[in-house]
Amino acid sequence: MSKIRFFNGEQIPLEMHKVRIVQKLELLPVEKRLECMKAAGNNTFLLNNRDVFMDMLTDSGVNAMSDRQQAAMLVADDSYAGSETFVRLEEKIREIFGTEFFLPTHQGRACENILAQSFVTSGFIVPMNYHFTTTKAHIILNGGSVEEIIIDKGIEVNNDHPFKGNMDIDKLKSIIEEHGSEKIAFVRMEAGTNLIGGQPFSLENLEEVKEVCNKYGILLILDASLLADNLHFIKEREERCKSMSIREITLALSSLCDIIYFSARKLGFARGGGICTNNKELYMKMRELITLYEGFLTYGGMSVREMEALTVGLDETMDENVINQGPDFISFMTDELIKNGIPVVTPAGGLGCHIDAMQFVSHIPQEEYPAGALGAALYIASGVRGMERGTMSEQRDEDGNEVVSNMELLRLAMPRRVFTLSQVKYAIDRITWLHKNRHLIGGLKFVEEPKNLRFFFGRLEATSDWQEKLVEKFRQDFPDSL
Repeated sequence: MSKIRFFNGEQIPLEMHKVRIVQKLELLPVEKRLECMKAAGNNTFLLNNRDVFMDMLTDSGVNAMSDRQQAAMLVADDSYAGSETFVRLEEKIREIFGTEFFLPTHQGRACENILAQSFVTSGFIVPMNYHFTTTKAHIILNGGSVEEIIIDKGIEVNNDHPFKGNMDIDKLKSIIEEHGSEKIAFVRMEAGTNLIGGQPFSLENLEEVKEVCNKYGILLILDASLLADNLHFIKEREERCKSMSIREITLALSSLCDIIYFSARKLGFARGGGICTNNKELYMKMRELITLYEGFLTYGGMSVREMEALTVGLDETMDENVINQGPDFISFMTDELIKNGIPVVTPAGGLGCHIDAMQFVSHIPQEEYPAGALGAALYIASGVRGMERGTMSEQRDEDGNEVVSNMELLRLAMPRRVFTLSQVKYAIDRITWLHKNRHLIGGLKFVEEPKNLRFFFGRLEATSDWQEKLVEKFRQDFPDSL
């Protein structure tokens, strides 16, 4: 794809779409934002969306649909069994992934449940490049454990390695030899590793992983939820793939995997999810659980209208001019923050821009959740909602001790085709102001802490009156601005 360059030398991403439907936003005064943050227990998940100006919590299910997706939803066949809508989606899956069998689900974590129940039992181990919160929870719930074996550079905040999501092959071999292949439930590769900055893996690395799996007779499973970003980076950064089309790269990746699963809330700009395979035995093993937990085999808990939208969305995912918009906006935001001295994960990955809270608020100990505190502070300062990806997103060990994370990140997701460049520039401006006043930000402590996935519903309070002081400083600097 040719790059678009501006005559004045400015380097900004150019949207390859036009806006046809708009949704009104509200930007509350800073005093009201403080009230909302406290009412939400300092947990951005618990904010009401009507109180949010820019929702950068996630890209999951909030990507903008295209006109073709909206139109496709009108021709859905809502038959309970044997729906033509399902047939169209199944055929598109075969075309794009080259897989014979497809099981629909209502979303990605439903796939995780099916996979964990099918292949994980007590004492089993799942090596992976890096965990995702719900994936790990499902594996542990079924008696298994997770081994994270990403390359060492993957958890370095600033490192120019183009594929920080790669799996360490030597570590994979060591785990198999130590525990025995019979104890390995499967090897999981996550495209666009969510918790460490949306960092991709390379086609070459997946080939190496597959070679090890073949040697020991172990299943290789791909979480393709963030595949679109990973495809973009493979084409941009992997020399031998620069001449390949997105479809060719997708088929090359798919051919290496025994099972592919995805959340359509991320992949395909729709909702729902699915599991794909060419192995009939594996398909039959998982199939009975679909009807038990999700719905009949031709809808799997998914609305047929969403299935029609997904069919078109998967097709659009094969268009580089569609999938490059997210990474390009993220790269722009990352570069601008670096210019302003803001610590961020580099190189810019997919999913969103990731601020390094460990450096941003280095005075806050991890036990006081610096990424969570930064997320609360950013909402107060701007009305921008981000997501904590740090110690708060972990859970305590069996003895109740805090498990500190490798990174403390505030993720500012970039839903596809949603924000304008001026909105992104607004977020950059308020983050820059917050960085200048970072000494005012204090920690958080739990006052209501769920045992599992506490970051979703837990409630916290500030360890001091730092939030009031932050509002006071905001009003000094912005006396007549929201």
